[in-house]
Amino acid sequence: MRTDRPFMPGYGIQPDEAGLLPWQWAQQRLEQAHNYWVATADPHGEPHLAAVWGVWVQGAFYFSSGANSRKVRHLKSRPQCSVAPEGGAEAIVVRGTAELAAQPEQATAAYESKYGSGFPDALWVVRPQTVIAVVEAEFTQRATRWTFDD
Repeated sequence: MRTDRPFMPGYGIQPDEAGLLPWQWAQQRLEQAHNYWVATADPHGEPHLAAVWGVWVQGAFYFSSGANSRKVRHLKSRPQCSVAPEGGAEAIVVRGTAELAAQPEQATAAYESKYGSGFPDALWVVRPQTVIAVVEAEFTQRATRWTFDD
């Protein structure tokens, strides 16, 4: 994993790497959020945003969805998506690729602990390619990007 500043021209992001957020900061927020947003696009690029329940486990985001939902139809043709936990004052956006997943014990246990029951439908996993985080109160000094190897 590489850590640096996100490319955000015109926003006054500090060029040096002093003050970058540690990965543990982002991971903690990804694990503790209750609700998440999943952004997908249809084959023509028409965007769709949906609220979901999910868990961040072993470096990936797991969520379930009905087999005929719009987001699943989109992911089947265009698996690239974005995931963001609720809240904007400490914003995190995960860009990655979604795929159908088996139900790993650790993800199932985390989901049951968080929501009181297991994954209700087909399980999807989003493995991060990049994660960008910004802290509203320290936007220009703390904006951080993590890039993951394939």
